[in-house]
Amino acid sequence: MDLHCLRKDFAIKCASIMRLHLFICLLCVVVLFTAGCSRSLRFVSDVDSIALADQPVGKRYLLVPGNQNVTPDELEFVEYAKYVDTILTPLGFSKAPTEQEADLAILLSYSISTPQTHEVSESIPVNGQTGVASSTTMGMIMPLGGGMASYSGNTTYAPTYGVTGYYTEVSSYTTYTRFIQVAAYDLLAYRNEKRQRQVWKTSARSTGGSNDLRLVLPYMLAAMRPYIARNTSRAIRIELEEDDPATRTLREKSPSIEPAQ
Repeated sequence: MDLHCLRKDFAIKCASIMRLHLFICLLCVVVLFTAGCSRSLRFVSDVDSIALADQPVGKRYLLVPGNQNVTPDELEFVEYAKYVDTILTPLGFSKAPTEQEADLAILLSYSISTPQTHEVSESIPVNGQTGVASSTTMGMIMPLGGGMASYSGNTTYAPTYGVTGYYTEVSSYTTYTRFIQVAAYDLLAYRNEKRQRQVWKTSARSTGGSNDLRLVLPYMLAAMRPYIARNTSRAIRIELEEDDPATRTLREKSPSIEPAQ
């Protein structure tokens, strides 16, 4: 094989290696980008529920706003009420055709706080030379005659590295506290005795970076569903992923508001 063929073969191999390296680099970029984009949100709710042991037998209900100055025909309430109707139906509850036929009055309340800003201080280490681990000296002795000589040498130091200090980095973030409550009252006790007898109350509280209550509320209701009309004895923390099946089913089964014509 002559020198020309050898060079040609070497160039082909180099090009193949470069293409392989380029492919690997592009693959790494795609994987990193996909991993970053596929990071899903997580919704954390603290669910608390309390209920009477001797609940009324009837489960026909009227769903009414629990917030002051909110009317039953406000679109936000209508949307949230549809979610509540959806989670109550599998539990044996049904909407009463009229107020006179209802056994329970269920009050739906919801709110979101003003933005809360939090600051976080973090100590960041500064790296640098901290000392000398060892030293090495090398030199040469040159005889000058007459019993005399000169010396010439050089000392090399091996440094050590580590943390030489810290600086403080301050960052801030904003959160909102979201709240929803569903409370049931015995209408028979109110009709007969004019007494507001609360039968059960289930609530959820969630704190996070989103101020979109319409986004977060279905996750909170999905977290509440297993504990409706039950006694949890304490607050229970529920974590749901963005693609939570129960929340997706809740959205699919809740009829949407008809668009304006």
